[in-house]
Amino acid sequence: MFAQDFVGNPTIPPLLEKVAAEFAVFPQVVAIAWAGSRTNQSSDRESDYDLYVYRDADIAVEDRSAIAKKFAQKMEINNQFWETGDEWIVSESGVGVDLMYRNPQWIEGEIDRILVHHQASVGYSTCLWWNVLTSVCLFDRNGWFKKLQEKANQPYPDELKKAIVAKNYPILKQNISAYTHQLQLAIDRQDKISVLHRTTALLASYFDIVFALNSVPHPGEKRLLQQVLKLCDQVPENLGEKINEIIDSLSSESYSLFLEKINLLVDDLEQLLITESFLTN
Repeated sequence: MFAQDFVGNPTIPPLLEKVAAEFAVFPQVVAIAWAGSRTNQSSDRESDYDLYVYRDADIAVEDRSAIAKKFAQKMEINNQFWETGDEWIVSESGVGVDLMYRNPQWIEGEIDRILVHHQASVGYSTCLWWNVLTSVCLFDRNGWFKKLQEKANQPYPDELKKAIVAKNYPILKQNISAYTHQLQLAIDRQDKISVLHRTTALLASYFDIVFALNSVPHPGEKRLLQQVLKLCDQVPENLGEKINEIIDSLSSESYSLFLEKINLLVDDLEQLLITESFLTN
C-alpha cells in the first residue's frame, strides 16, 4: 500500500483560494499548501485552516499584516513559538487560519531524513511526511511541490519501521531511564506534574510505534486514539478501552491502579511486536 492511499480529496474553500492568490503575487513564494485535520476527514467545528507558505526568502511582516487585514477580525503576526507563522480569526465566519512559512530546502531535508536516511525521532517520527502527503496544493509556481509529493508518495520503508521501534521501544519500559521507571519515581515523590508529563511522553512513543507497525505515517498530535483506531489494523486488543482506563486512573491518589494499567499497555504492545517479528521472546 502506498502512503497516498490514506489521503482524502477535500473541496478547496473559496476563502483559501483567495488567501493563496494574495500570497502568490510574491516572487519568493514557491508553493502554497493546505494541510491539517480539515484535509483528511478528522476535523470538527473547532478546527482551523492550516496553510503552509513555502518561500525562498522572507515575506515582509508589513505585507503579511496587510493581507491579514483583508480577511481577519483578529490577528497575530510573526509568531515565533514554533514555526514562523501568523494566526487569524476570519471576520465573516470566525474560523481560524494558521499560516506557517517554510523554507523549501528545509522540508526537502526533512523528507530525506525520514524516507531516505530512515531516521526516527522520540515520538512523532513521520508527522512531516504525513503533512506533505495530505497537503492540498493551492499554488505551485514551477511544479516543485508536485515533485515533493511524488517523492513522499511511496510505500512505508521497512528500515524506517525498524528505526522507529529501535528508537522508541526501549524507553517505554526496557531501559533504566524508561518512562515506566520515571513514572514510578514521580509517583514515589508524589510529583503529579511529572506523572502527567511522563505519561504524555510515553504515549507519544507508544503511538509512534503503533503507526509504524501499520505502515501509516503519523498524523500528528490531535485525536491520536481516534486516528489509530481509524487507520490501523494491527493494534493491541481493546486499546481504546485501556487508554481511557489509564486516563481515568490518573485521578487515583495511590496511583497503583494507574501504574498497573500503564505496564499492561506496554506489555500488550510488546506482544504485538513479537508477533510482528520486531522483537524476539
